[in-house]
Amino acid sequence: MIPAIATLPRIMVAPNGARKTRADHPALPLTVGDLVETAIACHNAGAGGLHAHVRDAEGRHVLDAGIYAELLAELARATPDLLVQITTESAGLYRPSDQRALVRALMPSAVSIALREILAGHETEEAARLFAECDAAGIAVQHILYSADEVTQLARLVAAGVVPKRGLQVLHVLGRYTSGQRSSPSDMDLPLARQRAGGLVADWAVCAFGSAETACLTEAARRGGKVRVGFENNLFMADGSLARDNADRVAEVAAALV
Repeated sequence: MIPAIATLPRIMVAPNGARKTRADHPALPLTVGDLVETAIACHNAGAGGLHAHVRDAEGRHVLDAGIYAELLAELARATPDLLVQITTESAGLYRPSDQRALVRALMPSAVSIALREILAGHETEEAARLFAECDAAGIAVQHILYSADEVTQLARLVAAGVVPKRGLQVLHVLGRYTSGQRSSPSDMDLPLARQRAGGLVADWAVCAFGSAETACLTEAARRGGKVRVGFENNLFMADGSLARDNADRVAEVAAALV
């Protein structure tokens, strides 16, 4: 019997990402302990899932199976009802083969994979093999899409059988990881139009940058999508003030979605 694939929670928190440091915000979680404390607070504030990046002892982004295994074990004890999604983000440091190896070493319940990164080495057959293994194991793969063209590319890959149709999940990234980026709700218009045009039946979500994050996520929910919120993409409240912590951001978005 093929295992069921976990569905995305309505609200997922992305508390740190690969790039920010404590210089950006003193409450940015870096260690396993930090992430567990953040997960508990964000779960209490309304998040149903955690998008997890781990860091090494110097605070650098790593795709380290050992650190991830420690985090997953701690979170299973502390917040058993929270969906934990690991990331394979390369951040310019890792190859597609490294990303595939991480997933195979952990076989997590959920993982995010950027389409442009996993196909960076033009290793389509290897990517297809990984996606098939995830499907067979019931792993929820969320495909990270940075542009409308990538939505069209994903539709072609699904049609070709490279990406399984079952339990298809996508995250539309509204904007870029650049200084001063401020996303707008209209940024989702073209990606969603391409999603419809490509016939992609997907459990979809969005993330956004800057103080319009809450407005973007509220609009995504109104259109039938789910949301990812947190310090990975934005440190500010809707009124432009600096958030106290990730739970502050989750609470504001959760209240806006009621």
